[in-house]
Formats: sequence, structure tokens, C-alpha cells
Amino acid sequence: MQSGDTLFAIAWYTGNDYRDIAKWNKLTPPYVIYPGQSLHLQATLNDLNPLSNVKKSTGTTREKNTKMSIDPKESQAYCDCEPNVNNTIAQAKKQTNNKLVNTFPKRVEHWQWPANGKFEQTQNGAEAGVNGIDIFAPKGSDVVAAAAGKVVYSGNALRGYGNLIIIKHTESFLSAYAHNESIVVSERDWVKAGDVIGKVGSSGTTTNKLHFEIRYRGKSLDPLKYLPKQQ
Repeated sequence: MQSGDTLFAIAWYTGNDYRDIAKWNKLTPPYVIYPGQSLHLQATLNDLNPLSNVKKSTGTTREKNTKMSIDPKESQAYCDCEPNVNNTIAQAKKQTNNKLVNTFPKRVEHWQWPANGKFEQTQNGAEAGVNGIDIFAPKGSDVVAAAAGKVVYSGNALRGYGNLIIIKHTESFLSAYAHNESIVVSERDWVKAGDVIGKVGSSGTTTNKLHFEIRYRGKSLDPLKYLPKQQ
């Protein structure tokens, strides 16, 4: 892991639902994770069978876990929260001014194309079927939010995605925007559909393009089933 990762980024990169990782590691909102911490990325025996942690006369039960370590070099905790106390007042004012917008709906009412250009569907060898689309557009052209939501990741720590933005739209839907030349939003920003969030580029790849994905509970979906048909 590299500095700056959040629970949402880890969930995205590993193809998990962030709520599952939180449950497996007994994390509660705002999902604080600390440098040097190891996270379970699958259910343990205790999760599957609550009685399995009871000692028996024949011995104790062993757990088989997959773990991911958080970079111990940094002192900052990475979470879906405001880590800087000095910014608490400013953040509170911002949330108050946008209190009608800064809530997660039960469903996404409207999706729109995140960039303009020719596109190709993409596949992930680890998953069956389509896992996103590549939209080929001029370098520096606008990347916009495909739906309203909250920016839960903004950075370049996930290998193969370059400068990446992840937006949480509901408790189940997230979208990702990869290979940006630059990012113009920050984590914890609330955005509306159509708001500019970045600029098309080639970070993490060799061609100017936007790689766009939609995931439901951590699983890849075909974006073309949600985006409006192009004329």
C-alpha cells in the first residue's frame, strides 16, 4: 500500500464492497484506518461461524486470512473523514451551506457521460464480462461527474489507474475516473452530475483517455447499461 489510501480505494482495488471490509475488520464510520494496520480482505472463520473462536479441549481454531498492510511511513490516518482539526469549522460551514445536496439518495436518478469521445468497452481478466469503458478524448478536455455524489478518493496510489477519482453516489454505487491529467476536486467534496472533476490525460497509460467504471457493492457493471445512448 502507498500513502493516501482510504477504505474506499482499497475496496475498489481489491474488488470488494467497502462495507464488507469494514465488517471484517470491525470498522465503523468514518472508517478510520491507520499506518501500520493490517486489514482482512475476506471473511475470517469467526465471521462465518461466531462460535469458532471458542476454545475447545482439543485446541484453538486457526484463522486463514488475506491481509493488506497500510503504509507505516506516514503518521496520518487515512479515512472518509476530516483528519485536520483546523479545517473542522470550514468543513462544517460548507456542509451547512450544501445540506440539501450533501446526502446520499437511495438510488441514482440520472447518469450522464463523463467525457465526450469515441469509446471502447474494457474487460478485466480477473472478472467475467465488461468492467468499464475507455473514452478517447483530447488531452485536457473536461472529465465530469457521471452522477451526483461525494468524492471518496482522489490520488494516484492505485497501480494502473494513474490519477484516479472515485465518487460515492449511494450506499451501494460508486464510479471511478482514471488516467486524468489533473484532478480538480478533493476528497470529501460533494459534486453534482456534470461538475468538472478532472482533465483527460494519460497518467498510468500511454494514450489520452478516460477509463470509467461503475461498481455496485464492489462488483463491476457494464456502464453502457446506465449511461444514456449516444446519438
